[in-house]
Amino acid sequence: MEALIPYLWAFGIVGLIYVFVKNAWVSKQEVGDEKMARIAKNIADGAMSFLKAEYKILSVFVAAVAVLLFFKGQSEAGSNGLVAVSFIVGAICSALAGFIGMRVATKANVRTTNAARTSLPKALEVAFAGGSVMGLGVVGLGVAGLGILFTVYSAQGWGIDEVLNVLSGFSLGASSIALFARVGGGIYTKAADVGADLVGKVEAGIPEDHPLNPATIADNVGDNVGDVAGMGADLFESYVGSIIGTMVLGAAFTVVPDFADSFNGLGAVYLPLVLAAAGIIMSIIGTFFVRVKEGGNPQTALNLGEFGSAGLMLVASYFLINEMLPESWVFQSTTYTSMGVFWATIAGLVAGLLVGKVTEYYTGTGTKPVNSIVRQSETGSATNIIAGLGVGMMSTAIPIILISAAILVSHHFAGLYGIAIAAVGMLANTGIQLAVDAYGPISDNAGGIAEMAELPSEVRERTDTLDAVGNTTAAIGKGFAIASAALTALALFAAFMQTAKVKAIDVSDPTIMVGLLVGAMLPFVFSALSMNAVGRAAMAMIEEVRRQFKDIPALKSALEVMRKYDSDLSKASAEDRAIFDAADGVAEYDKCVAISTQASIREMVMPGLLAIIVPVLVGFLGGAEMLGGLLAGVTASGVLMAIFQSNAGGAWDNAKKTIESEGRKGSDAHKAAVVGDTVGDPFKDTSGPSLNILLKLMSVVALVIAPSLVSPSEAAYAEAATAQEVRKEISVNVQATSEEGGVEVSVTTTETANGETTTTEVAYAGADLDEVMEEVRANHPEVTIKKETQE
Repeated sequence: MEALIPYLWAFGIVGLIYVFVKNAWVSKQEVGDEKMARIAKNIADGAMSFLKAEYKILSVFVAAVAVLLFFKGQSEAGSNGLVAVSFIVGAICSALAGFIGMRVATKANVRTTNAARTSLPKALEVAFAGGSVMGLGVVGLGVAGLGILFTVYSAQGWGIDEVLNVLSGFSLGASSIALFARVGGGIYTKAADVGADLVGKVEAGIPEDHPLNPATIADNVGDNVGDVAGMGADLFESYVGSIIGTMVLGAAFTVVPDFADSFNGLGAVYLPLVLAAAGIIMSIIGTFFVRVKEGGNPQTALNLGEFGSAGLMLVASYFLINEMLPESWVFQSTTYTSMGVFWATIAGLVAGLLVGKVTEYYTGTGTKPVNSIVRQSETGSATNIIAGLGVGMMSTAIPIILISAAILVSHHFAGLYGIAIAAVGMLANTGIQLAVDAYGPISDNAGGIAEMAELPSEVRERTDTLDAVGNTTAAIGKGFAIASAALTALALFAAFMQTAKVKAIDVSDPTIMVGLLVGAMLPFVFSALSMNAVGRAAMAMIEEVRRQFKDIPALKSALEVMRKYDSDLSKASAEDRAIFDAADGVAEYDKCVAISTQASIREMVMPGLLAIIVPVLVGFLGGAEMLGGLLAGVTASGVLMAIFQSNAGGAWDNAKKTIESEGRKGSDAHKAAVVGDTVGDPFKDTSGPSLNILLKLMSVVALVIAPSLVSPSEAAYAEAATAQEVRKEISVNVQATSEEGGVEVSVTTTETANGETTTTEVAYAGADLDEVMEEVRANHPEVTIKKETQE
């Protein structure tokens, strides 16, 4: 096993090879007719133009921060200027993960639509293949990037603390890109969605994704920008953040003698990276379980792949943990066991699954909470909004209890390291989890293309079946994202405290209480910034769609035909049909795409800078303890706000879909539900998911600046505390010295303190063994003597 450690990065390369093969397979599938190809090209061009604009801005940000990190690393003890290299590599890997996901999603959407013309199983195969490229791309880049950097830095002769401090820059780069991608993508998709829904559905009365709607291409682009690239960057950041946080906490065990016999004492440091590498293999195996027959349930197929992979990962985790960690060890007067670490891993995985199922209950179609919103939609928009807010607030209770239980259980079995390893356990299967999640927006796009291309109704029925399953998988994915964010943030928080030599956070201290209150306030300000950004962008989108409906004659005439036949063009006369067909492609889609792109790029800057600047200011002005209070406040408040917003938005969305499925489009209840869904859209797709990254990014920033916050007195205190971690072992060798029966007893004492081992040997001689042993016991009363007798 030890021989594989320098080559863990190769498992990431295996994941990327899978990505290459699957991407090539998706590319070979048939696109469909000319109209489908044209629509898909518009979506792909819009998605790539957004990424190009976003990455152009972010490249300037990355360069500026890298320069600052270089000088910071060069000027402080325990760090190095190469932290800037880690930051750049992390940012590139995060951006590349989003790019790979976006490219394949915009290829797979139209190919899924075309496959749906044949059968549901074929459509599922194409959509899931596209999602698996996203999933394996994220984990492959994560393990390859971290593995290569760790191997290179370890070869520099630095101490493990310096290696991990420099490596933490990778997580900072990933977190920074993830936050901008999530916020920017969320603003983009919701500006387009709100504009398309309010003007298209409510005012014009045309179906969702109809080609007459100028915002429909921007809406479909937004599905990829927000739910593919954004979600990919989000989970990439959670994935590498949990690994690095666990490695930092595992470094504390390097002073324990029980670890010295294997892996150069770094078994606890390597373990999270090894689990992540194994997760890549298990995720690849899981993808082969996703198969469905004609008439079968796609949800069953996806569950088989996801849960089958999770089961395999649990088995692998048992053997890997017991191989890499001692059976038991003592650290700071507490006994830990390898099985305790395994139970902590299970606690994290189970909590993630249960939070996902609770999320599904509060947001799923046909559930009691969603039906309550449907009922209250009958009396108007106000009661719909009240009901949705109530569902979102109530939905925080069980997930918080489950996350708290996972924290207590994992801490009971393995301390702070257990909490961190629980996050790793939850995210080890990110490859297939994200594949299932990214499948959703691909299926949603496929349905949009089917609608715009006016394909037969059975095609839309098949894509709607896939999309409905995608909504469920998205709910579970968001539950996983929230739960993993909470555990990852806590692991990074613990790593910050260890690095900054902070022993405790005392909330009775006014300085720390101020940090706590400011931290609790930040998620509200952050949410307000992102919500207001969506509102401003949506206003511009609404005005543009209204302008086109009013000023473009062909669109205006086609809308009149749609209203005349209540959107059922099968009843249209030949003359009216000709009027409608003349409007095909007339809508100025590119102007709506440009509005969403420009608004999202402009509006993402302030929330992103807030997450980076505030912890730096608080840390350097208020000290490490105040920064600790800030992190505690933002974690507690942020997790609650993220759950509330995501679930309220999801419940509003499915309440609207429930009313539509009942054939009540255009009714007063439906109009109220559309308003509720419009309010919920930025909740569930912009501010809610972005809060997950806010928690982790602020903790990562704190971890990176932690060495600069350590005062000399704190360092001396920490050194004294570490010095208490002393272990002694005495071996006694008894040997005859002559034929007359004289004996010589040699006593070898091995003592480990502060990571340094010293050995001393004392000899005792005499004629009588008992007398000599009495002298030995008198000189070494404090330890248990292990006898080894040689004759």
